[in-house]
Amino acid sequence: MISPNFDDRPAGLPIDHLVLHYTGMRSAEVARARLCDPEAKVSAHYLIEEDGAIFPLVREDFRAWHAGVSYWRGVRNLNDRSIGIELVNPGHEFGYVPFPDVQIEALIRLCNGIFARHPINPRNVVGHSDIAPNRKQDPGEKFPWAALAGAGFGLWTEALVEPGDIVADLAAIGYDVSLDIGAVVAAFQRRFRPGRIDGGADHETRGRAASVRRLFGVD
Repeated sequence: MISPNFDDRPAGLPIDHLVLHYTGMRSAEVARARLCDPEAKVSAHYLIEEDGAIFPLVREDFRAWHAGVSYWRGVRNLNDRSIGIELVNPGHEFGYVPFPDVQIEALIRLCNGIFARHPINPRNVVGHSDIAPNRKQDPGEKFPWAALAGAGFGLWTEALVEPGDIVADLAAIGYDVSLDIGAVVAAFQRRFRPGRIDGGADHETRGRAASVRRLFGVD
């Protein structure tokens, strides 16, 4: 099944971002149907089921419609220059659960091929909540970012350094700090401090943000 929901990418732009999502629907079947429904006007390049089955939905050279209004590291409209991957998971609305190991193993295999084909820096591997913190929560706090980073795709740290200006740190990491800052902090926590997701800039959150900023190599 190939989704009809795609169009041409703008000429001259690299494919240099990878955006991860959860489906947030009751079943894989419902998710596949929606991603391939022309009335829905949503899609992704790939869908990975809980058993690790990978379904290509849109060719990588076309623009899939997965990111919506988005921003990361000065880039807006991430659909133009990203690959979108949906992981089957009921999400927060339908009983959010951990992602099975076999599903993450399939994601890592898929990433191996994507990274071989496109110039994607690990700091541009992001969740939907990173690029749209005022709208989205996926792939959520149960997504194993550390495992993905350990395989070379994305960045992760549990280190703490002396806290600085969290707004400046979040902006340097890549977040759109023109949005409600509580939502942006919560998105950062969901990604890098999943034990606390309240949008509060406490000492540990600020120390983690300063550490991630250093890891992302923006200073």
